[in-house]
Amino acid sequence: MFTSPFQDYVIDAAQRTVLFWDVMRARGNQYVEHTAQDAPHVLSYDFEPVMAGTDLPSPVNYGLVRIEPPKGVKVDEAKRPFVIIDPRAGHGPGIGGFKADSEIGVAMNAGHPCYFVGFLPDPVPGQTIEDIMKAEVAFIEKVAELHPDASGKPTIVGNCQAGWAAMMLASYRPDLCGPIIVAGSPLSYWAGVHGKNPMRYTGGLLGGTWLTALTGDLGAGKFDGAWLVSNFEGMNPANTHWSKKYNVYKNVDTESERFLGFEKWWSGHILLNAEEMQWIVDNLFVGNRLPTAEVETTDGVRLDFRNIRSPIICFCSHGDDITPPQQALGWILDLYADVQDIRACGQTIVYAVHPSVGHLGIFVSGGVAKKEHREFASNIDLIDCLPPGLYEAVLTEKTEDTPDADLVATDYIARFETRTLEDIRALGTNSEEDERRFATAARVSDVNKGLYQTFAQPWVKTLITEEQADLMMKIHPARLEYTMFSDKNPVMGVVKSMAKIVRSNRKPVERDNPFLVAQEQMSDMIIRSLDNYRDMRDNAIEALFLSIYANPLLQATVGLSADEKPPRARPGRSPEHIELVKRKVEDLKARISHGGVREACIRAMIYIGQPDSAADERRFEFIRSLRKGVPGELEAFKLTVREQFFMLLIDESAAIAALPDLLKGHADEIEQGIAFVRQVASTGGEPSDAVKERLSEIEKVFNTALCTKR
Repeated sequence: MFTSPFQDYVIDAAQRTVLFWDVMRARGNQYVEHTAQDAPHVLSYDFEPVMAGTDLPSPVNYGLVRIEPPKGVKVDEAKRPFVIIDPRAGHGPGIGGFKADSEIGVAMNAGHPCYFVGFLPDPVPGQTIEDIMKAEVAFIEKVAELHPDASGKPTIVGNCQAGWAAMMLASYRPDLCGPIIVAGSPLSYWAGVHGKNPMRYTGGLLGGTWLTALTGDLGAGKFDGAWLVSNFEGMNPANTHWSKKYNVYKNVDTESERFLGFEKWWSGHILLNAEEMQWIVDNLFVGNRLPTAEVETTDGVRLDFRNIRSPIICFCSHGDDITPPQQALGWILDLYADVQDIRACGQTIVYAVHPSVGHLGIFVSGGVAKKEHREFASNIDLIDCLPPGLYEAVLTEKTEDTPDADLVATDYIARFETRTLEDIRALGTNSEEDERRFATAARVSDVNKGLYQTFAQPWVKTLITEEQADLMMKIHPARLEYTMFSDKNPVMGVVKSMAKIVRSNRKPVERDNPFLVAQEQMSDMIIRSLDNYRDMRDNAIEALFLSIYANPLLQATVGLSADEKPPRARPGRSPEHIELVKRKVEDLKARISHGGVREACIRAMIYIGQPDSAADERRFEFIRSLRKGVPGELEAFKLTVREQFFMLLIDESAAIAALPDLLKGHADEIEQGIAFVRQVASTGGEPSDAVKERLSEIEKVFNTALCTKR
């Protein structure tokens, strides 16, 4: 029977409409079922409970589980364990192990035992952010206790809001953690560039954190995470109000499973204690006190990122409008004057900036998991052994022509290239005028919160009951859009019946149908319109914030004098730390001639490789292959590398001149040592001329020492 393109399109569009609403019905039912669980999560792995935060002296709603490897995957108990901490930012736990190609998946495929820190939807009454930090400390202690023979301390992975939590616990207990990976995590909350990053202005335009206090009071002491989810969705109205659902409607025959899988996590709204959320906005989002070491625990410990002794890996993206690179990396500029300052703290900082992936894609995207997260997991021991300094992770696809490709098990070659603070500044920084604006907004926030807590909060708390708060939570728009389309709505029963009929008579239209093409054009126009609205809104928000908080009268009113430069000073070094560094330098100078062939070879390798300004994973894998199975070898190698690096840094000429002293009495090992150094230098491709020149210099030193003995 002949039908026109219009008739074909109408039939297809009508069928897709019915099936779309049936997907919405399934989404609603999924939401109702998921939120009814005692411990809802979206982990796709089996797990074994290890430790419950509710059993701790200061109980919290967090818990530690061990992930069971799926069939065909074996973990090596001798490898350092990975601990993935999920963000408690409005959603429930599990996104770090949402699917096979995830942070948990790539860590286990690399042979590492995996643990997961999740949480229940309701907080324990009275729990605080500090209680949670100390609970996570207890969890990491437990993991380390379960793996006493592991090659290194546990690797901590903190996604989004869990990133600053991981940095806090590592600052509180620097001895506890191995490398720390913070993915899409905001750490410097005022940072950004003009024309982008409008979310950082929101707190100032709302008058500060008094509104958070009001929201917590309206929740009878609980802050509804649905408000946080709504804030995220408001950033991209085109996706929230059109693209996400239109994509389901357009591809309803194939898209429903992926959509429902993601929505299971996205709709898993959780609660926080009002005090928890207030601490977060006061100290982080508006106050921005954490990256300048202004936060102190109740037991008197100042949370200073400079105290962290583990390598810190910051992964961010230019496509992330929630945590742009400036907010993920700006803390480095807040704390350090230059790279020498980083080295003086004995710290190793590695960063990687993805060109385009969005915020959620940083820890949800399968493509990112198979590339960046897999490379971090595969090279975690190399990162742990990097000398102190600032590095960028550069990943190059492996090809048939790649030298020594057999040393690398993944599809990419990882190089960690040295960088300076100018490379971080090149991403964009605040001017001094912008810093003054944000400092003004923070002080206005404190004033408004004080006014609210003094004059309005007692009345609000008196008027709001738990029953009223529960009702307001249930009718929140972010929840209603799920429940009203579930089977609790009797109308959806008709949709279910119609969808069954449509599936048995489905007639999809051809992709070149002119009316389907017109539909796509209309969709593109709607997206452009919503994007234009977003851009106009964001530009207006920025202009309004900048003009309000640039007002000299307002700045003076809140106590910012005109000659106060900068308004947020970099925290200084304590006299104790300066004296400690001085003593360490003196100790290293005194021991510059101490050691043997091992120390001489490592010092030589560092010296030879300095012109390349990069650490190549192939060289590390070659070194490790020779020492595989030696107990404690990784930690010993790491400590020796750091010591020899600092000796070269303090006095390079003296360190090289002292090599013959290290080689004395080891004639039988010298030939083997220089052969080893030569092999490392040539691994990964033809050495540069500068490397060859230094290698020749070192060969002369070793050969002279050998001839002297003969």
